Amino acid sequence: MISFQSVGKTFPRAPSPALEDVNLDVVAGEVFGVIGQSGAGKSTLIRLINGLERPSLGRVLTDGDNVGDLDADALRALRRRVGMIFQHFNLLSSKTVAANVAFPLRVAGTPRDQIGARVAELLDLVGLSDQAAKYPAQLSGGQKQRVGIARALANHPRILLCDEATSALDPQTTEQILDLLAHLNRELGLTIVLITHEMEVIRRVCHRVAVLDAGSMVESGEVAEVFLHPRHPVTRRLVADAAGLAAAKVEGGPPTLRLTFRGAATFEPILGRIARDTGVDYSILAGRIDRIRDEPYGQLLVSLVGGDVALARARLTEAGVRVEEA
Repeated sequence: MISFQSVGKTFPRAPSPALEDVNLDVVAGEVFGVIGQSGAGKSTLIRLINGLERPSLGRVLTDGDNVGDLDADALRALRRRVGMIFQHFNLLSSKTVAANVAFPLRVAGTPRDQIGARVAELLDLVGLSDQAAKYPAQLSGGQKQRVGIARALANHPRILLCDEATSALDPQTTEQILDLLAHLNRELGLTIVLITHEMEVIRRVCHRVAVLDAGSMVESGEVAEVFLHPRHPVTRRLVADAAGLAAAKVEGGPPTLRLTFRGAATFEPILGRIARDTGVDYSILAGRIDRIRDEPYGQLLVSLVGGDVALARARLTEAGVRVEEA
């Protein structure tokens, strides 16, 4: 659905490229996350998808179109197939909720007698049917973002771009918006590209993720693999901060191991059973049990002492636990 082919982007008078040699593909129907700290190039990358920026090098293909080659008319046609929601909502303060959602329909020339029905359908989809006559100032942050989502869906897009869509929201509202995006992905088959600096957002809704650092893509893959077994130092730092497993090493003590349990194994007493069988004592230094999308997982940082540590490690691996030096 979206393909970046050796893409670079340089802005005039900027000391370094905003993006450099980025290669990635987004598959139709998936939720693809892009994560990185401020200044990593995330916003530039997402704006290349719908032609708000043009690549300096390489090609960006969106829904079959080479974005850099499109003239004004073709670009407008592409943007009707690519909805976008923003961190700060970008609603028209002087228009009602219904008028905000209707705005892209009017711009696209939708017949007047069809606009009302489409607006009602969209407001029902995002749970705001009873807010149609209100103005943005009368809404909560979560309600404003739902209006933004309804507006982005007005012209039946095939792709939805989310530019830090939850960064201005409190944790509970963030969960509600992410649940809504996951629902839209499942029910409408939308391809969603979501950029964020929060690993928890990626963990909750994305199928795959790319990690950006200083304009370069340093790691990518299935969310579970990247989240649970990060390879690049930038990714390891993002994951450790999100999981609360950053500072658990005991200096001068036995080696610290990271044990990863997935699926049903998350809830089985594997560690205790193997410790008894091998005579090993263990200390749990940090840990977490949670979910990546719908799959449960657990991660423990442990130290093993006494008994047959090598046998314990082998038995853990045989039981489907991934054992790594932390």
